Amino acid sequence: MDKSRYFFRTVVYAKRGKQVTLVDLHNPREDTPVLEPWLSLVINLADGRHTIQQLIDFMKSKYAESVPENLEQTIESVLTRLTEADAIRLSERAVDLPYYLAMPAEKLDIELAKKMMAEDNFRQGSA
Repeated sequence: MDKSRYFFRTVVYAKRGKQVTLVDLHNPREDTPVLEPWLSLVINLADGRHTIQQLIDFMKSKYAESVPENLEQTIESVLTRLTEADAIRLSERAVDLPYYLAMPAEKLDIELAKKMMAEDNFRQGSA
């Protein structure tokens, strides 16, 4: 995996404490499952402004003692899973996310977000 690539989300998400769920702003009451912790972490951090290497370095910094041997492989596996699900994409350059992807749904003006999504012909996972 090319660690110099930037990663960005293509899904609307919500944060509930440390938990992350995917959200359909057109059906906000629809129950969506909570993402696994690693998936939540990467979706939350997938702002298009950081590279995979920066993600790895950030995660390494969270371990005071010793970094798990398989940390990089775990992160790469999570990125692969999310890329295959089209929840994130990779780019050679930094990406500016549209308003409706730039922050959690609970911080959005929902009507403005839906209007912008319609203008962009946005479909979840197809940014």
